[in-house]
Amino acid sequence: MIEKYPEIALERFDGANLWIKYIIFKIRKYLKDDVLEVGAGCGSFTKGYMKNFNSITLTDMDKNSFNLLKNNFINEKNVSVINSATKDIDKKFNTILYFNVLEHVKEDKLEIKTALEKLNNGGYLIILVPAHQKIYSKLDKAVGHYKRYDIEFFKENKFANSKVVKLHFMDFFGYLLYYLNKIFFKEETYPSNFKIFIWDKVFTPFTIVVDYLTRYTFGKNILCIYKKDD
Repeated sequence: MIEKYPEIALERFDGANLWIKYIIFKIRKYLKDDVLEVGAGCGSFTKGYMKNFNSITLTDMDKNSFNLLKNNFINEKNVSVINSATKDIDKKFNTILYFNVLEHVKEDKLEIKTALEKLNNGGYLIILVPAHQKIYSKLDKAVGHYKRYDIEFFKENKFANSKVVKLHFMDFFGYLLYYLNKIFFKEETYPSNFKIFIWDKVFTPFTIVVDYLTRYTFGKNILCIYKKDD
C-alpha cells in the first residue's frame, strides 16, 4: 500500500464533485451499513455517502492522509479513522470500498483476497481503478500507480467464496481527455485545477449520458463489485 501520497493530487481531485456523486449513485444499492473505506485519502468519496450509515471506518497508510481524515471527520460520530493495513484490521464489514486504491498495491490479487476475507457473508467489495495500461502517464507514475487495469484482470482472476456482480467501464470522455492530455502535455505531471474543473463540471454530465448509451463498454475507469457468498 502506498505510504506517501502527493498532497497536491488529493487537493486537486477533491473538487471533482460531480464525478464523485456519479460514482456514489452507481454503487448506492451495494452500500450496506458497517463500511470500511481503504485508502480514503482526504475523504472526498466518504462525504458523499456518510450521512446514510451509522458505522464507517476509514483507513489510510499515508500519514498526511491519515491526519487529514482525522481533522475532516473529527465531529462525525459515525466515522472512525485508523492507520492500518487491511490485513491488520481485526473486524469484518458489510461493505469494503477501494476508490482508486488498488493500483497502488503491488500485490493486488492478495489485497482483493484479504479484503474478501474481511467481508461478512452477503457483503460487497467495491473497487474503482484506472483503466487501460496503454495510457499510463507521468501522473500515474507520480502518484504511485503500479499499473492501470485492463478489464480482463477482473474476468480472469477468480476468488474463493465470491462472485463478480458488476463489472464495467466508466468515464467515456475522461478517457479521451486523458489520452489527449498525454499527447499534448507530455511534460505535465499533475493536471491543473482548471483542467479538473473542465473534466468534472463540463464533460462528466455528458459522460454520464454516453456511458449509459454505450452500456459502459468504454472509459477511463473500471468499476468492479464482488459479492461474498452467503
